[in-house]
Amino acid sequence: MSISAKYNPAEIEDKWYKYWMDNKFFHSKPNPDKEPYTVVIPPPNVTGVLHMGHMLNNTIQDVLVRKARMEGKEACWVPGTDHASIATEAKVVAMLKERGIDKKSISRDEFLKYAWEWKEKYGGIILEQLKKLGASCDWDRTRFTMEEDLSDAVIKVFVDLYNKGKIYRGIRMVNWDPQGQTALSDDEVIHKEVNSKLYYVKYQIEGSDEHVIIATTRPETILGDTAICVNPEDERYAHLKGKKVIVPVVNRSVPVIFDEYVSMEFGTGALKITPAHDVNDYELGIKHKLESIDVIADDGTMSEAAQHFVGEDRFVVRKKIAKKLEELELLEKVEDYKNSVGFSERTDAVIEPKLSMQWFLKMEEITKPALENVMNDEIQLHPPKFKNMYRSWMENVRDWCVSRQLWWGHRIPAFYLPNGEYIVAETAEEALKLAQEKDSSIKAEDLRQDDDVLDTWFSSWLWPISVFDGFKNPENEDIKYYYPTNDLVTAPEILFFWVARMIIAGYEYMGEKPFKNVYLTGIVRDKQRRKMSKSLGNSPDPLDLIKEFGADGVRTGMLFSSPAGNDLLFDEKLVEQGRNFSNKLWNAFRLVKGWEIDESASNPSNKVAIDWFESKFNKALAEITDHFEKFRISDALMVAYKLTWDDFCSWYLEMIKPEFGKPIDKATFDATINFFEKVIKLLHPFMPFITEEIWHEIRERKDGECLIVAEWPKASVTNENLLDNTERVFEIITQVRNFRNNKGISPKEALVLAIKSSDQGLYDAFEDLIIKMANLERIDKVAEQPENATGFVVKGDEFFIPTDGLIDAEKEMEEIQKELEYTKGFLNSVQKKLSNERFVSNAPEKVVAMEQQKKADAEAKIKALEEQLATLK
Repeated sequence: MSISAKYNPAEIEDKWYKYWMDNKFFHSKPNPDKEPYTVVIPPPNVTGVLHMGHMLNNTIQDVLVRKARMEGKEACWVPGTDHASIATEAKVVAMLKERGIDKKSISRDEFLKYAWEWKEKYGGIILEQLKKLGASCDWDRTRFTMEEDLSDAVIKVFVDLYNKGKIYRGIRMVNWDPQGQTALSDDEVIHKEVNSKLYYVKYQIEGSDEHVIIATTRPETILGDTAICVNPEDERYAHLKGKKVIVPVVNRSVPVIFDEYVSMEFGTGALKITPAHDVNDYELGIKHKLESIDVIADDGTMSEAAQHFVGEDRFVVRKKIAKKLEELELLEKVEDYKNSVGFSERTDAVIEPKLSMQWFLKMEEITKPALENVMNDEIQLHPPKFKNMYRSWMENVRDWCVSRQLWWGHRIPAFYLPNGEYIVAETAEEALKLAQEKDSSIKAEDLRQDDDVLDTWFSSWLWPISVFDGFKNPENEDIKYYYPTNDLVTAPEILFFWVARMIIAGYEYMGEKPFKNVYLTGIVRDKQRRKMSKSLGNSPDPLDLIKEFGADGVRTGMLFSSPAGNDLLFDEKLVEQGRNFSNKLWNAFRLVKGWEIDESASNPSNKVAIDWFESKFNKALAEITDHFEKFRISDALMVAYKLTWDDFCSWYLEMIKPEFGKPIDKATFDATINFFEKVIKLLHPFMPFITEEIWHEIRERKDGECLIVAEWPKASVTNENLLDNTERVFEIITQVRNFRNNKGISPKEALVLAIKSSDQGLYDAFEDLIIKMANLERIDKVAEQPENATGFVVKGDEFFIPTDGLIDAEKEMEEIQKELEYTKGFLNSVQKKLSNERFVSNAPEKVVAMEQQKKADAEAKIKALEEQLATLK
């Protein structure tokens, strides 16, 4: 058989992905004889293209799914995309602009036709890109949050919650995005520290020449002030009780109110109150029955109510009003000031707190089961450090503003009657029936549906239920078999946007959790710890990385340093390391398949190597199993990596490798092939392509007998004693090799090794192995150090290499003396530690035992070095 000298990822990846797809290995259907293993993909936005965060998230999901599939579970990974109202609407508006069309000039229906056209053309790009990564999703189950069945589910849930009294409509303070011209939930606002100005403005006390100084970062909102507020305990302002002040520029007379909310220490201790443009001012406005004047329009310009600078941008007005205040001699001073400002997550526009008529979901009661079942670990967050953050958010949650002022999305199923009343119903036909019960003269054309759409998260919070048609057909086979799902892999930044809300929906509509485990990945950052983004230009194109390093190399590279919940500092060297690992595996495969087999030969001396690797494999498998159970995916990969690179390739293959030009015995070859198969089974979830290729090349397979569905290795007994003794042997071989390197002795020159041990039989089983791998003429057992020999110590046993004619005795004595001095210094530091009573009594037993072993080893080494010196003098 001719094996390619170089592994070609692109050719092999395309071949095997097509084969897996053609043979339906990713497809799943309910199977009562199998345990289900279900993962739902965090649906990427239809506007999205693959970025490094997707790469990490989906690699982890694929690792979990592939392992479950090999464990014999019915693995089902459901893919799909989110309609992403704000982002998609922005893309469609931009597309229309390029065609010379203004959104305002076309109807809603016309706009939606363009939006669907855009979705059909670009909406599936990211899912196609995931295939390049090797994602083994059940593509036959691909869902979209605005497809008919899922849309019906969203509307059904809205109507149900409304009928339960959990959804209401009202004027409330919301986060307003003037660029997207829509309300946002608190979670869609990103707070950033910015350099601002603090303006100290004089408010004249009515009927007096005295002024109150107010500090503000937003002088444009002065036009909407309806009070100033001070703390009732603040003696500086006690004389203002019952007084009024004049609002600068608009000359409005407003009351001075007193409230404990105001901090006497902050600024001047007096606050301007603008109920229409600040959340806290809004609450004070309700409490003190203040007028609310909305001076900023939806597009971020000053409204008619402002009376001044009407139609001008709020930030332009900020400068203009500051200048005006200066002219009126009402601006005392301006200071540089750092403060936190909210930005829209989608458009990056500065958020305007604004009173707006919106739809809200009451959160106080509906969140209780979702909080309780995370706190009691019915649902587990990995790592658990996120539990406190989750609890804090859930205990302080505000009502969810679910309406958005957009056209692309699920239109709110509220229908307005001519008299302003409204009816909530799943369809216009149903709404008409309900309306006619109120007034039989009402016709269909008299009803007007609400123009707003629902927040995108209002559809994705139903995802684990709706992808299995759990609303349309609650008793269907899929929902009964696959729900609740098993593991969710997502980013911590959407723990509240999405994860918490899915848990809420799960308990509200299924009466149980939507998933058992939530694995929270870190953020992919560059070496300077900056979040990767297009704007910074610090994010490589994942597809370019796959092209250069292979999908397996990129997958393993991403996972080499991605502990759950902690950020990944991406370095291209990681994926280079991943590619090198693929090459190492491929070269090991070529080496083994290149050996000639002698059917009649036997080699009993290889038994120790075979027994050792069997135990080494079993120990690694137990560690990998433990890491997977604790969602330490990166650690699981590192165990598999070391087992493959260090133990299998570097030690085992060298231990059993036949002499150049000679054949290998069949028993050893068969054992090696079996080990190779077990190793690539462990590696398959991490690097599926190269392992599948080797699986088929390493021995003949029946059609469909693929690694993707091969049985996951089963744990067996580990011989710890054998592992410990073999580690000693490796140390001996390494010491002999180091001796050669340090002394410039050719690897081809056979040496003699003398062993002085309290258990001289300990090394008998390894004698052939040590002679072969250290290239020795023979091994002698001795009671004393031979003359003219250099030595070393391993685990208290002494080993000597006779040096007659090999080395310069004087130079050797110098080196031994240096090593002796160093070892004595090391022993001294260990003895100090052990003589410290606090250390001995407080340190764990294992740590103290390690220090005692270090002491014993150092003492043995000093003795051996002193004996060596004596023989050389």
